Amino acid sequence: MFELNPRIQADTVPVTEWPLCRVLLMNDSNYPWLVLVPRQAGVVEITDLAAEDQHALLDEITRASTALRRAVAPHRINIAALGNVVAQLHVHVIARETDDAAWPKPVWGAVPAVPYAPGTLETRLAALRAVLG
Repeated sequence: MFELNPRIQADTVPVTEWPLCRVLLMNDSNYPWLVLVPRQAGVVEITDLAAEDQHALLDEITRASTALRRAVAPHRINIAALGNVVAQLHVHVIARETDDAAWPKPVWGAVPAVPYAPGTLETRLAALRAVLG
């Protein structure tokens, strides 16, 4: 049975559910940052997914990237599935700007996370839900 890793759960806010993945917003206002988690137990690597689910994951990554581009018009979209800290397969889709706190380096460890203020969080969630479907 699928269970979301406690660390991912603590660091994110639910946005929506897609056919394969739970779509989450990283609670870090430094960057518009989605996390896609396939709702399958025991999956650590993309290659642990069946071939059709690998294709579905790519489709959902594309969908998330397109939605972020529509919502915030970033300079770049970074996509990563690292798993070094949390083994459960999850894919980061991060909107980047040339003036963000980490540019041009990766976001991890660049600056401390700044949780969204309640009103800002609701505004961000509404904007994302409007483009994510």
